[in-house]
Amino acid sequence: AEGKSNATLRTALAGVIDGHTVISYDNLEEYYPSIDARIDNPNRVWDIYSTCEFSFNDANCSQKNVCDCWNKEHTVPQSWFSKASPMKSDLYHVLPTDARVNNFRGNLPYGEVSDHSSPVCGDSHALGWRSNNVAFEPVDEFKGDIARIYFYMATRYADKCSSWSGGMFGSGNNGFVSSVATMLLKWHRNDPVSEKETLRNDAVYKYQKNRNPFVDYPELAEYIWGNKKGEAWYSGETPVKTVTFRELAIYPNPATDFVTITTEVPEMHYAIVSLSGQMLAQGTVASGESLSLGDLANGMYLLRLQADGKTQVTKIVVNK
Repeated sequence: AEGKSNATLRTALAGVIDGHTVISYDNLEEYYPSIDARIDNPNRVWDIYSTCEFSFNDANCSQKNVCDCWNKEHTVPQSWFSKASPMKSDLYHVLPTDARVNNFRGNLPYGEVSDHSSPVCGDSHALGWRSNNVAFEPVDEFKGDIARIYFYMATRYADKCSSWSGGMFGSGNNGFVSSVATMLLKWHRNDPVSEKETLRNDAVYKYQKNRNPFVDYPELAEYIWGNKKGEAWYSGETPVKTVTFRELAIYPNPATDFVTITTEVPEMHYAIVSLSGQMLAQGTVASGESLSLGDLANGMYLLRLQADGKTQVTKIVVNK
């Protein structure tokens, strides 16, 4: 995707994140404890539609009220794409939410409504407002999350989304109705990427083997739909990037089965990326710890290290 712009950038990103491992829709509940647990309480479900205290066992009851139970919410309703695979079970847009609020949202598009006098359902636990048969508006805290989910869907399914119903997707502006792209960009700018989204992106990657690039690189949205449209995008993470870690050492390099990484920070997030941009491995590594390269074939790779707001990318060579 480096050096691409506008629709070409979107198409290139689609090529990076398509072909993901498709998970069975019927088994999605098995994955939520490891991807949607609250940071402050891992036994509780993170719900973007309510403040209810759900456990992961509180799923799929015959709900009557807000806080009775949670179920699976397609942020892009199934009816819009005729319940087709792989959209139906794509974890990036199928989230656990309060079943009652999910029902009240139905298959309405997201939007901004005029009456904010009370939350949907009139329940103090519910988050968001519904304008009957017009739109459902989430609360400000999660609007950016939803915008980046929609950016992902318009990119991962760039070859399909223009024909979806619902009134949000289309061919007018790189997969969206133009007014929708404007609204989502506003939500994206006003509600930046959170720790919750970053952790969820990492967790879903373990199962689907693809990522939401708009969480990893939020500025991408501006290059495809926003104020940098038409400009070429570069991640800045090239092998010649200025060193940001004062005491970074990676050895041996060339390597056979492992490399050892030392720096001034105690722990870093790492990612190993092929020269074509494919994510091959990621996780955390402590300074002085050896990082296994056992599954990598001979060749050159990019090693990205992140910690304390710093990012460094350098080349590593595997020669077994």
